[in-house]
Amino acid sequence: MSDPAPGGAGERRPATGDDPTALATGADGPVPAAGADRGTAVTETVARRNGAAPALAAPTSTPERRAWPRPRRPSWPTWRRDLAVYGVFLAVAVWVTSQIWIDPSGRVASLYSSDPAQVQYFLAHSVRVVLHGEFPFFTDRLNYPDGVNLMANTAILALAIPMVPVTLLFGPAVSFVVLVTLGLAGTASAWYYVLSRHVVRAPVAAIVGGWLCGFSPAMLSHANWHPNIISQFLLPFIVWRVVLLTRSTHVVRDGLVLALLVSYQAFINEEILLFTALACGVFLLAVLVQRPGRFRAAWRPLGGGLLVCAVLASALLAYPLWVQFAGPQAYHGLSDTVRDYGNDLAAFVSPGTPTLGGNERANADLAPNYSEENAFLGWGLVLLAAAIVAWLRREVIVRALAFTGLFFAVLSLGERITYWNRELVWGPWDWLVKAPLLDAVVPTRFGLITTVAVGLLLALAVDRVWALPVGNPRTLRRVVVAALAIVLIPIVPMPLKEGHRPPVPKFITSGQWRPYVSDEQTLVPIPVPDMGNTHGMRWAAATNLDFRIPGGYFLAPRNGNTGDSGRFGGRPSGIGPLLQDVATTGRTPKLTEQQRRRCLDELRYWRAAILVLPVREHNADPLRQTVEQLVGPGRPQSDVWIWDVRDLTSRKS
Repeated sequence: MSDPAPGGAGERRPATGDDPTALATGADGPVPAAGADRGTAVTETVARRNGAAPALAAPTSTPERRAWPRPRRPSWPTWRRDLAVYGVFLAVAVWVTSQIWIDPSGRVASLYSSDPAQVQYFLAHSVRVVLHGEFPFFTDRLNYPDGVNLMANTAILALAIPMVPVTLLFGPAVSFVVLVTLGLAGTASAWYYVLSRHVVRAPVAAIVGGWLCGFSPAMLSHANWHPNIISQFLLPFIVWRVVLLTRSTHVVRDGLVLALLVSYQAFINEEILLFTALACGVFLLAVLVQRPGRFRAAWRPLGGGLLVCAVLASALLAYPLWVQFAGPQAYHGLSDTVRDYGNDLAAFVSPGTPTLGGNERANADLAPNYSEENAFLGWGLVLLAAAIVAWLRREVIVRALAFTGLFFAVLSLGERITYWNRELVWGPWDWLVKAPLLDAVVPTRFGLITTVAVGLLLALAVDRVWALPVGNPRTLRRVVVAALAIVLIPIVPMPLKEGHRPPVPKFITSGQWRPYVSDEQTLVPIPVPDMGNTHGMRWAAATNLDFRIPGGYFLAPRNGNTGDSGRFGGRPSGIGPLLQDVATTGRTPKLTEQQRRRCLDELRYWRAAILVLPVREHNADPLRQTVEQLVGPGRPQSDVWIWDVRDLTSRKS
């Protein structure tokens, strides 16, 4: 993306013409920075070389600044340094996921396993998309016969389809841990790459920024459950392309590139894409408010590029988005369960649970759950970020980043602002929660934007320190590294805590179920799959969805009516909650004839062929006795109890 620097063999350095601080220099001259400013004054030649319009480079009237000192020849060319950094990030990601790697099929997040099972199901769905040409945006193999709108459930097609070979060879459980590992390492590496090429000159600054963006406590929190959220490797490039549009001389080309990035990210996670768009908008607005003269030069290329992007992205995403918002099983708005998820104020100054200084018990009331610790920077990092803003307060980019991070930190507090779980006041999110698109946002996740803003501030501060004209720079840098260690050690990532989960029954993996279940019938796991019990989804995923199942863990319209507000699970059931209560309490109820008739009606609606209960299921005996009251005696086969109900469900009444 940039030419080799004159300082050494193959050394590529960020061209000043590509510096986002160029957006912060207006006709009224540059903003003097505390310490050494990297120089937003750029020659017209450098600006043209990097695709910047001469008019958007710093004005010729800008006083000449101190030139960046000519570097010594590096011991390694840039590509070797890059490979070393990528290798370290990958090693850290493997360290974080090491407990899952020990046994991908038998280990899962210790607190709850619903989301990993759902992701594994979606990975298996992509196998059927590739091998059998099945419709990618909807399936009736889950929640049969109503089905599930996969576009409305983050089916991660952009991640799952490239993983099809791994899923076929090793199974969806292995694909899941590969995605988590690469998501963490890839995000850190992408931020490092963009920072080192376009934002900072000191490699250590890019490494620090990439580290925090890729391995922040918020990212670690999501790693056990949400590979779609931690796979943010496209976001640095999207952000950079948006900034580049403000001074582009190739508006159509740059708009097309941005559209392709946006379209691909939409099939990873739309919520993170929306966050990126909002963050870019707030950041650019904060810059232009400070330098309104910039708007006169920036609005034409920015507006033209975004228009090109919108046209192409709309063409690519129109049909998938129609399926999501108007297709079968579409819903509007999130479940009430998650709509009020917000960060506690104290969460920002506490270390995250999956970090060296984390305290699981202390954090229990500061986040909605352990998979949504979206703040948790710790006192040290919060104070350091404040000090950076105070030190570099005269830099437009620093003020814009600070405002962006603070703005979304406030929104992440949710509808009610709390401190150590004590409600204080209603928050501004209460005014926005029902706005279009925002009604499908989990507000606590706005904290992810704040984390990235802090990471970028940290990178800029390290870069400025490395450029200070002091007599003994080595001593200064050692002091800075020591200070960073003191701040970052409490949030050093630790291996994710994992628990054991029951294996998929041999009855399933050996194919013994196949003589019983035709393609238009269902295999009903006991208990029936729902948000709290997703083992049946793993069974189906282990066979690449060769059989259909009722129920499951997903978002769907309330009461099963397309267009209603969202809820977890399908239409209300009688047999599902009944068996779930038995599995939880271990008590066998005495069923009435009315309950039995309702359950049989549901089995007929599901076109059930067999009911399957693992012999080692928790409270297996009470579950077996309850099912026998419904459909009669079962029989053991392999490692399960089965009930062949084809005769019962084929009858009309």
